[in-house]
Amino acid sequence: MSGGAQGRGRCPDCGCAELVEDSHYSQSQLVCADCGCVVSEGLLTTTFADEGHLREVTYSKSTGENERVSRSQQRGLRRVRDLCRVLQLPSTFEETAVSYYQRAFQHPGLHAARLQKKEVLVGCCVLVTCRQHNWPLTMGTICTLLYANLELFSGTYLQIVKVLGLDVPALSLADLVKTYCSSFKLFQASPSVAVKFVEDKEKMIPRTLQLVELASETWLVTGRHPVPVITAAAYLAWRSLQPGGRLTCSLSRFCKLAGVDLPHPAYLRVQELLAILLRMAGQLAWLRILNLDKQTVVKHIGDLLQHRCILLRQAFRDEAEEEEDGQQEEGEEAGSSTLEVLERKRPASSPPPLLPPCMLRPPKRPCPTPADSRITGDEDISDSEIEQYLRTPREIKDFQRAQAASQAVSGAPTPS
Repeated sequence: MSGGAQGRGRCPDCGCAELVEDSHYSQSQLVCADCGCVVSEGLLTTTFADEGHLREVTYSKSTGENERVSRSQQRGLRRVRDLCRVLQLPSTFEETAVSYYQRAFQHPGLHAARLQKKEVLVGCCVLVTCRQHNWPLTMGTICTLLYANLELFSGTYLQIVKVLGLDVPALSLADLVKTYCSSFKLFQASPSVAVKFVEDKEKMIPRTLQLVELASETWLVTGRHPVPVITAAAYLAWRSLQPGGRLTCSLSRFCKLAGVDLPHPAYLRVQELLAILLRMAGQLAWLRILNLDKQTVVKHIGDLLQHRCILLRQAFRDEAEEEEDGQQEEGEEAGSSTLEVLERKRPASSPPPLLPPCMLRPPKRPCPTPADSRITGDEDISDSEIEQYLRTPREIKDFQRAQAASQAVSGAPTPS
């Protein structure tokens, strides 16, 4: 036996007060030192007062039952911690995400949710924590790690923010550009990346950020997912730094070299950025004579970005002047769209307005079929159509009687 004598009451058999604590197979026991009677054995949870009075406390009545965490919640808490460690987040982020998960799990609106929603709840708590600490992390990254549906994730994310009353700031686009581009595998030579494709990180990220700012100033970012825009900007920046051997490289090959997935809208974002750059290049006399196209304008991206503000002002008109002119002629052109009004007032030599892509290329809507103007309402109704409105046999007989009467009247001789 091991352990010293302690004041734990008296032995119920011999009345001796010398009770010792003995660990038998890692189980704490109270044994009488004189007669060897086992006073208490295998107690899961007890209090000091109960042990002093030699009373056992069952597990169902102990504090452990009241503070028990369900297996579903335990599994969710483990996944929150594992996700934070995979993303290499600081320990303070992990504690905040765990607290958010516990609050959301106990909320009545989320406690009885489906299993898929509870799996997504893990990533939502981590994303909220990163947004609050200005840590650049996208919703698509977490969905990829959790194999989650993006629509379900976004809906659960908005529900958590509303239910818990959290203040989540908007994601900084500049930080997202730096984080996303830092994951590229183009900054050091490897067997999968040739030397001519390797680029300096300190040169590529600033130029990518300038192209993203240009896209933001020309309505290419508003209301769109940021990752395709950043991918397109990084692709153009990478080609412009060494255009000699990279002009023929496609966007899909660039993403394969960088080790990132190719978002489908990135092709459209590349074409939109190139159209803006061509419009800006037309304002420089020494570039206007070169007859640049979407392939060769990439060589001069550095010069265009250097004078971005003045070139944009010259390439596109000011919208404030358009609105003032539109207010003066509002009565005459109330039935026309904004784009039609601007095109009608614009002189042939003036630059086009800087409008969002949704206004430049509005979605096609089905044209309603015009009503037939030949129908006047006085046409004869066929018998088959009339029978569709007759409900009872009595109505049918009344109709037949009226029809026979009308035929008799029409067949009667006209008096002279």
